[in-house]
Amino acid sequence: MTRHREIGYALNTSKTLLVVLCAALIVAATKPIPAAHLYASAQQSAALVRFNLDSSQSKFIAHGLRGGLLWFKGHEHLVAARDFSGEAQLNPNQITASSLRLTVKTDSMVETSDVFTQPQKEIINKELREIVLEPAKYPEIVFKSTAVSGRTVGSNQYDLKIRGDLTLHGVTRQIVIPAKVTVTGNDLRATGEFSIDRDDFNVKATSAFHGMVRVRGKVSFTFDIIGHRI
Repeated sequence: MTRHREIGYALNTSKTLLVVLCAALIVAATKPIPAAHLYASAQQSAALVRFNLDSSQSKFIAHGLRGGLLWFKGHEHLVAARDFSGEAQLNPNQITASSLRLTVKTDSMVETSDVFTQPQKEIINKELREIVLEPAKYPEIVFKSTAVSGRTVGSNQYDLKIRGDLTLHGVTRQIVIPAKVTVTGNDLRATGEFSIDRDDFNVKATSAFHGMVRVRGKVSFTFDIIGHRI
């Protein structure tokens, strides 16, 4: 009989603890969030503006100073990305909440410099595809931001430093892209310049005597990118 009472007491105690635990969970779940936190969160969300990047109205060019091949000595390659997409997110109230994602179609990279004739450009573009960029193996060049810092320098104008991962030729390295950003109406414009070492990404340059794509290790990029508000 005593044994039955002990079991009954234990069951009742367990039930009581379960009821208390459930009640505590319900109170915690329904506890109101401080108004200040709600206001700050709503303000940040309202300030975040998204823009689709428009390659048809933009310029994104790789500059490669030639390594010196006879009559091409000193001529600079201007290889433009004709097809890219992505999204920029800008939060004027909290710059660090901003972000950038950019994807370039590798086979859209073509020589545009006027110092080369059309037949020369065709040879250069062939070498870009078959030897240098190899779009069949690496169809996309991708940049994804991991941190954004900067400051407001005027009405709807910002100086930013965009840190992120650049994936090129199958290799990912972290780089920093300085950018001047201006918002006018529903359009965003970002301009700037940055450099990479092509050896860091295992990007080759043709080495044959007749090779047309002979550039030094450092390659600089200039951009003037337009985005439209989503």
